[in-house]
Amino acid sequence: MRGPLVVKRALSEPLLLLAAFGSILLATVTLVTLTMYATSIDDAGVRRAMETASYRERTTTISALVTAETLPRYDRAVQDELARVYTTPPAVTTSLRSDSYVMPGQDGEELPELLRFGSHDGLGEHARLVSGRWPRTGGPVVEAAISRSAAVATGFGTGREFVTKGRLDRRPVTVRVVGVFQLDDPMGERWAGEDLLSRGAERGEYTTYGPLMVPRETFVARFATGVRAIWTAEPDLTTLAPERLRPLAEAIGQTGERLTAAGCANCVAASRLPEILTQLATASLVTRSTMLIPVLQLLLLAAYALTLTARLLADHRRMEVALLRSRGAGTVRLAALAAGEALLVALPCAVVAPLLGPPLLALVHRLPWIRASGVRLTPSPDLGAFLVSFGVALAAAVLLALPSLAGARRTYVEEQSARGRGVRGLVERAGADLALLAVAALAIWQLQRYGAPVTVTAAGGLGVDPLIISGPALALLAGGMLGLRLVPRVSRLAERLTSRRRTLAPALGAWQVSRRPLKYAGPALLLTLAIAMGVLSMATTSTWQASQLDQADHQAGADLRLSGPSEGLELGSLGRGTAFTTLPGVTAASPGFRGQVEVSGESALLLGLDAAKLGELFDLRPDLSAQTVAQMSLALAGRQAGRLDLPGQPRALTVRVDADAAATARLVLSDALGVWQELPLGDLREGANRIDLDLAALAGRSGEITYPLALRGLITGEPTGPGGAVRLTGLSADGRDVPVSQAVGAAPGVIAFAPSREPEPLPVVLTPGLATALKLGVGQSGPARLAGRVQRVEVVGIVTSMPTSAPGQQAVLADWGTMQAYELAAAQSPRPATEWWLAAADTVPAREILREHPQWDVTALDRRELTAKLRDDPLASGLQGALILGFAAALGFAVLGFLVNAVVAARERSAEFAVLRALGTSPRQMFGMLVTEQAFVIGLSPVAGTALAVVVGNLVVPRIVLTGQASAVTPGVLLHIPWTATAALLALVAGALFTIVAGLARHLRRGQSVEDR
Repeated sequence: MRGPLVVKRALSEPLLLLAAFGSILLATVTLVTLTMYATSIDDAGVRRAMETASYRERTTTISALVTAETLPRYDRAVQDELARVYTTPPAVTTSLRSDSYVMPGQDGEELPELLRFGSHDGLGEHARLVSGRWPRTGGPVVEAAISRSAAVATGFGTGREFVTKGRLDRRPVTVRVVGVFQLDDPMGERWAGEDLLSRGAERGEYTTYGPLMVPRETFVARFATGVRAIWTAEPDLTTLAPERLRPLAEAIGQTGERLTAAGCANCVAASRLPEILTQLATASLVTRSTMLIPVLQLLLLAAYALTLTARLLADHRRMEVALLRSRGAGTVRLAALAAGEALLVALPCAVVAPLLGPPLLALVHRLPWIRASGVRLTPSPDLGAFLVSFGVALAAAVLLALPSLAGARRTYVEEQSARGRGVRGLVERAGADLALLAVAALAIWQLQRYGAPVTVTAAGGLGVDPLIISGPALALLAGGMLGLRLVPRVSRLAERLTSRRRTLAPALGAWQVSRRPLKYAGPALLLTLAIAMGVLSMATTSTWQASQLDQADHQAGADLRLSGPSEGLELGSLGRGTAFTTLPGVTAASPGFRGQVEVSGESALLLGLDAAKLGELFDLRPDLSAQTVAQMSLALAGRQAGRLDLPGQPRALTVRVDADAAATARLVLSDALGVWQELPLGDLREGANRIDLDLAALAGRSGEITYPLALRGLITGEPTGPGGAVRLTGLSADGRDVPVSQAVGAAPGVIAFAPSREPEPLPVVLTPGLATALKLGVGQSGPARLAGRVQRVEVVGIVTSMPTSAPGQQAVLADWGTMQAYELAAAQSPRPATEWWLAAADTVPAREILREHPQWDVTALDRRELTAKLRDDPLASGLQGALILGFAAALGFAVLGFLVNAVVAARERSAEFAVLRALGTSPRQMFGMLVTEQAFVIGLSPVAGTALAVVVGNLVVPRIVLTGQASAVTPGVLLHIPWTATAALLALVAGALFTIVAGLARHLRRGQSVEDR
């Protein structure tokens, strides 16, 4: 055959070079694909974060006091600065609010009702006209539009004309209402600082209505007399590149300073965007660094697989190289041949790999969690992909050529004498595996200390720590190499055991392994590393998915948690519970209180829930407490307050009270849902007092009360004269008398409806920090200063992390009814129902109802929606795709390496097999011998790989599973190994390997048949 020597030499060993080509192609394609994937995930994560950021999070506001003269100058400075900060000029909205004007007909009153005027750019894009038209400029009469809520409160409708005067500017202004509008989302974040615009009225010392919206030109001409202007910049950041995050954050943070330097002396800039962008930049860096972990593992496996192939190729050519050397070939000539052969195999892989990356990413995009995250994995090969591909291919070529170069100086006689030597492994002899284990331990210790592969650099910035990201790969390699120490020992033990049996095949196979253990050590280590990486990948993916559920359970606390003001105009204090508990699908509900309190000097979250409903509502991971939720539910229920049930469904209540001196009093009642409400009785005069109370108002405009109602007690204030006793003498509901004979003085300033008893400790569940501060354990009681009062508490449970609490936050959980009873006994107002915890098998119908009623002013946290949001975050879920790619490549390397080693070993022992056949060894015995030999690899490697994955997984996986903001997960991550999938993987790998062995035995049997003929 004519042609270059390097080509003819390569074609002389087609099997080994084909295996080398497969290994290099697999390595280059996988690593190039991982590079493309990491870039796509990074871009998608930033894009998703910007798309899902709330209005308040992505906007920048600049405020300043302006007049008609300074507004144009300030506006120009603000517009120029915002255009300079953002690459693409953002949409800027200017909002102006006037001073107070007096309601028509109330000029001269001491406390008149007030009006405000305003201007808002683009209001028509976020509101719809109910009647009339939008105002225009010009003319002596000011045209204005008013919100529907303000129109209802003031009685101003379309066509109404009136004259008003300012409280500071006394010039009369004639106003004509030309339109009534309704905001599209009055409770949305866009109007979070515009309570007057969204609600129509503000009630305090003065009642203010409005604002009456006028065009900007009209406002500047008539109302700009030292008023506040607010510029809101809403940029489009969906195309923001990850490398622009930190520079943009710095530029936005310096906006106020630059505006001041530009002449806007009182301009104040405010934005949450710098913090969010900086946090996102850190999360992006952590995501990229975390993806380097499977990349390094794959590099390690690829390098080892290629080294094994290169060693086999060098072993096959030892005699050839020695002969070439004896005929005058120098080291340079031999090196050129080896390098040319390696490049001949590697360069085609470098060219093809970037072209195969996009189709492989398309397969990755079919994964459910990748598709759900909205990541568009459609990159095209760029210069970076080709650089990575050629870099990996050249490195592989070096690895392929090195063993040949190492033996290039041996003579023919030296090669002959070296053949068949069985020496102890160099690595084991030098203790390199122990040194590698020490380095891996240091890397993992640093990972556990810092919590992520990113650390602070010497310059004060953030950077990837190469030691930390290489820790898992080093740990796998060190563990696998330590496992190699067992191969000779296990083989000798197997030889002694099988030699006592009468069957030939097992004894011969065990003897073969014990005679040349190093021949089997290479494939065993390769398979061990591949299995360990596969199990570790599955464990990381399963742990991440379980962690998303744990985080959602912890943050939501229940299937659906509603929060908001305890009362409002639409739904009153006793109307909110009825609306929420009757939502479709709700099976259990509890009012809840959430608030910050001080517990013996420690700031803590106080959480009050109905203890009887904890089993249905309270999502607590079992490992977070030694006590079960059922045990806490029974132990938390303490002393309950007495009650006086009101008959029927009263809408009005008449209370008769005798007072020995002037005092104040408050009536406390509750509904059937357990909501407590305080009703002021006003100032009591000395003697008999009659107070009429409207209970219907407690439901709100559209709410309903859940009956029956019950009186809980009467709380009196400090009397203004001597004596000061207050007695409840009569009560009637809707004109129907209710006996009050059971009313007794339970405590100073409290009239209750149950006999007075000795105070009992308040049962509570604490977090460990509070339990340590109070020096109390489960079952112990002691004094504690809770919300400014010293009272005895009994610890009935300790929870590592309280559901719904912030990371590291201390918390107290108490029973709702018991907590209210203690507040009443202390003459304190009852805790309001700031939250509602709901259980529902399907929360979608309930969420739809809530969306249809924005006037209820409620914020819903849906556990299922939260789970989907956490699961679909590209930055948090990106590691899974990388693990899948690495996992598939690892199995490919393992199967390919095992196949090549098995075939080459069979070829090398063809003479030995011929002798065995000549001695009468049957094909079944030959197959048994091969199975016994390979059983050391196929049997020991999966066991060792799985054990290694469990050890490394426990040390590493809980540290690399982070939130989308690259922060530690709350509650802490638990390693979750999917044993069923792991067993299926091991069975699949073992089946594939035994299939290879069976095919090899069949090939040998076919060769024997040919010889027999």
